[in-house]
Amino acid sequence: MAQARGLGKRYIKAFLKGFFVAVPVTVTFLDRVACVARVEGASMQPSLNPGGRQTSDVVLLNHWSIRNYDVQRGDIVSLV
Repeated sequence: MAQARGLGKRYIKAFLKGFFVAVPVTVTFLDRVACVARVEGASMQPSLNPGGRQTSDVVLLNHWSIRNYDVQRGDIVSLV
């Protein structure tokens, strides 16, 4: 019984270590590099959601190029 308790405690400790490393890394990546967003509605037709579909498109928002002012003609820019 004591071994099972020690084993469970070790797994919880390993999980928490991984959790406290993974969360800040993920938040930093989503804030500084890129994130995934869903585009709904007719505002971006025909480029996104073509043909009046009721489904939404999924896009990758590239934060990295915006921070480096690497925006060119024809790029779609998302503002919040």
